[in-house]
Amino acid sequence: MSNTAQKETMGFQTEVKQLLHLMIHSLYSNKEIFLRELISNASDAADKMRFAAIADGALYEGDSDLAIRLAFDQEAKTLTISDNGIGMNRDDVIEHLGTIAKSGTAEFLQNLTGDQQKDSQLIGQFGVGFYSSFIVAKQVEVYTRKAGFDVSEGVHWVSAGEGEFSIEQVELPQRGTTIVLHLKDDETEFADGFRLRNLVRKYSDHISIPVVMEKQHFGEEDAPAEAEEETVNTATALWTKPRADVSAEEYQEFYKHVAHDFQDALNWSHNKVEGKLEYTSLLYLPSKAPFDMYQRDANRGLKLYVQRVFIMDEAEQFLPMYLRFIKGVVDSNDLSLNVSREILQKDPVIDSMRSALTKRVLDMLEKMAKKDADKYQQFWQEFGQVLKEGPAEDFANKEKIAKLLRFASTLDDSAEQNHSLTDYVARMQEGQDKIYYVVADSHNTAKNSPHLEIFRKKGIEVLLLSDRIDEWLMSHLMEFDGKQLQDVAKGDLDLGAIEDEADKAAKEQQQEKLKDLVERVEKLLAEQVESVRVTNRLTDSPACLVVAEHEMGAQMRKLMEAAGQAMPSTKPTMELNPEHPLVTKLDQEADEDRFADLTQVLFDQALLAEGGQLQDPSAYVSRLNKLLLELSA
Repeated sequence: MSNTAQKETMGFQTEVKQLLHLMIHSLYSNKEIFLRELISNASDAADKMRFAAIADGALYEGDSDLAIRLAFDQEAKTLTISDNGIGMNRDDVIEHLGTIAKSGTAEFLQNLTGDQQKDSQLIGQFGVGFYSSFIVAKQVEVYTRKAGFDVSEGVHWVSAGEGEFSIEQVELPQRGTTIVLHLKDDETEFADGFRLRNLVRKYSDHISIPVVMEKQHFGEEDAPAEAEEETVNTATALWTKPRADVSAEEYQEFYKHVAHDFQDALNWSHNKVEGKLEYTSLLYLPSKAPFDMYQRDANRGLKLYVQRVFIMDEAEQFLPMYLRFIKGVVDSNDLSLNVSREILQKDPVIDSMRSALTKRVLDMLEKMAKKDADKYQQFWQEFGQVLKEGPAEDFANKEKIAKLLRFASTLDDSAEQNHSLTDYVARMQEGQDKIYYVVADSHNTAKNSPHLEIFRKKGIEVLLLSDRIDEWLMSHLMEFDGKQLQDVAKGDLDLGAIEDEADKAAKEQQQEKLKDLVERVEKLLAEQVESVRVTNRLTDSPACLVVAEHEMGAQMRKLMEAAGQAMPSTKPTMELNPEHPLVTKLDQEADEDRFADLTQVLFDQALLAEGGQLQDPSAYVSRLNKLLLELSA
């Protein structure tokens, strides 16, 4: 390894400095995972080498036996991890080792607490990768040359994991990457063959290329060194093994390799399909959502192999967007080895596999929901809002997805979303033919909505929806198990058979009795409401606002406006509670000014009760103070 260019010193990206500091201090109890991460990266480099060589066999440079090598020197306190994979050029090194090119970085850093135990979990969600080297090393050197580049275009990268790194061009006869860890004085356990062998078997036994460990023995001074080599992993692609031959621990370690996560997966599904199509899939459900989960343009997808040859790292064509949290591999016998993203988008085989893999994930979730409600609830807390995108995106599986949805309910008023639509239907009252729900900006606003008053009086359960996506979800779901889903804040409330003839007669009588009041209020609020009517949905509140049956609700309107979309102006309908003393007083009020103040206060209160914003808060306060002073006079 000879120098061919001047050394250049560069600074780390700010986020890298923060991550390095936190990782070194927060992951100390998990320090051995650095070896898994480095071997995993080397395995990925070998996969990419094999794929690149499909189109250009000369890239192998006469060396097609891909392997990862470990060497250690106890006296020098070094551990070296080498691979003959694809390698990196100078730009690759700066991009991959000097910056964190991962969406969600800012949010990740904001969530760090300074608590080592909690931060270690967060770092696990984010992924640790190459930077985990600095948990055990005081200095790291990287020698790398990209396949197809001249031997003079090698790169030597050095850093102590603090504020900067140096980089220089060197001559490297062999392609691939060699990482030399100069171990800290108290981390020399990682320059021990027995320890390293156990770690490889524990974390990296599933790696599909050999992990070879070598130890140098030196004799007398100037005597030649002799080397012993031993393949310490099984070097068999785990997904090709029969399920009965793979332990839970092996499945978990393979997940950590695929997902670059150091937390266990929540569940997995391993399946081999034979017949018209032949492929193997190993799909994992993570236990924690990544920080870029809600960035729909973030990298996602499965690792794609064709006849065990790596093709693509993030093949998003095999699962719909609402299942973007699924990690794993798919290995097909029915695709060509020179497959590209463009071909994937046009291949009918992909459509068949996508449909089957989607159903497999939904079946895995359904099985988990039935057999382990606590585990499913853990999944729902992490990924529920993403799954709610499903009914709008996947019409074919709408009913299947609907069974997996969970909501809060007036049954217990808890904010926890743990009630299924299936359970709601089973609890429906005799004569009830609709599934009722209310949408609001927060759980508290939803559970205290005046629209729930008649439902509480009659003991009818209502689902409480407060996620940002909920109104959009319901606009695509519309029905479940033959039952219509009804927003209790939309349209003229019809309780069907639950409302007896006496209730209906009383409502008609009240409408006639308050006919003049309705006209007076409607005239006064002509600029703010579409109409005014007597309600049967209130028992405690004097008034409420409702929108037309097929109009956009307040939550959806806010989302669209926040996205910069101009929305047409609409007006709600105001409903008055004929039984409320304030409405009775309003009906008897002869002073027009006082009538106007009372009416406007009732409208503003109804708007506030549903989480709306007043156009003129100071005017509302002024009117309220005026009425309070009159009462105290």
